[in-house]
Amino acid sequence: MSTTQSDRLRGLLEPLVSAMDLDLEEIEVSRAGRRRVLRIVVDSDEGVELDACAELSRVISQKLDETDAMGDEEYVLEVSSPGADRPLTEHRHYVRATGRLARFQLQAGEELVARILTVDDEGIDLEVPGVKGRRPTARRIEFPEIAKARVEIEFNRKDKKEEEA
Repeated sequence: MSTTQSDRLRGLLEPLVSAMDLDLEEIEVSRAGRRRVLRIVVDSDEGVELDACAELSRVISQKLDETDAMGDEEYVLEVSSPGADRPLTEHRHYVRATGRLARFQLQAGEELVARILTVDDEGIDLEVPGVKGRRPTARRIEFPEIAKARVEIEFNRKDKKEEEA
């Protein structure tokens, strides 16, 4: 997708997404056979409900029909949340992942799997699981040290609501 089209779509759609108290994470236009696919990824601190995606899809579809932002070619609109194993690229992503296990690739080449404990403006405090019965250790990583980070899916993770009960 051209930068101009991306910027135009972002300018058109961001107010609609913000009005629903959501963050516009990504806009992607790709080809699927003869049609184009417009994928819009949204998120919030509380996550995104399926009903919110459906409602936002209706609002966006109506707005796109009123404009020529997608041109005359057919397209399919997809509105979704980022998914459980989302990449962490923005400060707000790390804040939302507090308490979650994440895989980090550091600039120095090291790979690390650790639980995010706290996040501030400079970096994150982690709990690195112990190996072979050893206790977990604390570690601090500054944001410039991180090359890539992604939430790890945990099937036996306790939900915050379970922990509070």
